[in-house]
Amino acid sequence: MPPPVAPERAAAIMLSWKSLALVSCRKLQTLWAGYGYIYEVTARATSDDVAAELRAVYRVDGAARTGQPPGLFPLILKFVTAPPARAGSEDEGHLRKLLSYDVEQCFYHSVAPHLEGAAAVAHCVLTTAEAREKPGAELLKGVTATILTDLRPCYPVAGGKRSELNKYQIYAALDWLASFHRSSRKLIPEQLDDYVRPPLEEAARRQSSRSYGTKLWLNGGYTYLATRRKEYADLADDDESEWSAPLCAPVGPDGKSIAELVADFLTPRGRKYETLIHGDVKSENLFTTQSGRRVAFFDFQYVGIGLGVCDLAKLFTCSVPLGLLIDAGAEMADELGMNAAEKALLEHYRSGLLVDSDGSSRPLDEYDWDVFVRHWETALVDWLRFQASWGFWGNTEWLEARVRSITKDRQWRDWLQENCQKSQEPTRA
Repeated sequence: MPPPVAPERAAAIMLSWKSLALVSCRKLQTLWAGYGYIYEVTARATSDDVAAELRAVYRVDGAARTGQPPGLFPLILKFVTAPPARAGSEDEGHLRKLLSYDVEQCFYHSVAPHLEGAAAVAHCVLTTAEAREKPGAELLKGVTATILTDLRPCYPVAGGKRSELNKYQIYAALDWLASFHRSSRKLIPEQLDDYVRPPLEEAARRQSSRSYGTKLWLNGGYTYLATRRKEYADLADDDESEWSAPLCAPVGPDGKSIAELVADFLTPRGRKYETLIHGDVKSENLFTTQSGRRVAFFDFQYVGIGLGVCDLAKLFTCSVPLGLLIDAGAEMADELGMNAAEKALLEHYRSGLLVDSDGSSRPLDEYDWDVFVRHWETALVDWLRFQASWGFWGNTEWLEARVRSITKDRQWRDWLQENCQKSQEPTRA
């Protein structure tokens, strides 16, 4: 089914709202499952103020790097026109994608400008959320479109699809994540009524009320148990899976499984450790400088509240070379505790997390190492639950060995049960 308006026409309409004229528009890629496209756009500034604004965005180390002649600027158009859902359908995956594009647009438009440069992200130029009463707005109905600055002039090296990053890139990614998590903590409001619930719950809420706003996901990421119940049920019934019983069998007097206890613990509830998480941290969603010592992430469809270690769990499994996770010369065992190599990565991230924006260090007991490690272990178990129910990729052998060790640790299990029994009332500090 063709989009209601051609992407080139949509780009021209939106650019005109900001004294920009479309010069070219070239398709770069198709979005997942055919929900739209990414376009490379070149625009010409028709006012000195807009030209100065965009030059400032692209300025790095005192030099404007746009890759274009003066007055022309490279931009990116994310153009979403979702395929229609069947009438009466409650397709959770379809709803998740629709909501995710609204969440991403909200992030770029309303949240990213407040990061104060702590973490490199694209600059939002225009969105269809601004279309009301603008010229040509009527042609954009049914379209979710966002025009962003292009990261590539300053970060020209793509991370690559399901690729391992090198050591410089890994440490740069950890620096970015630490800065993003640290700086975004203060952006989480006390009232979260407008934050987006799991897809089916959110759809029901919107059907019963006209008063809702689109913010970020209440629970960041797309793998958490509340939105993966079908996959979890399949895993629980899979007698051939090693992970069916360890993760899905009832434990304790309340009959909840380890996976359910982990999900309960990771559910945001106003703890001081909670922050915004990217939600889909992997090599495919970042660009780096030529040296690999600085990175910029993109694709914020699943940004929301959570513990920062949940971002690390996916990064370590999917994009970190195995040699950076286990000690040199060590053999992979069926069960694997934390070793020096893994600890070094975690300590690097945590030290960055505990540095204020002015460069001063906060007392390290604000996020006690032992507490941090328990959170990390819990995030690994949750990430393995998703992979075991959806499909494994990345450092599978390492992940499974780590989780075997964690789930057999009596102290971790007791800690998990104890912390899940505590009050679920908000405790934001």
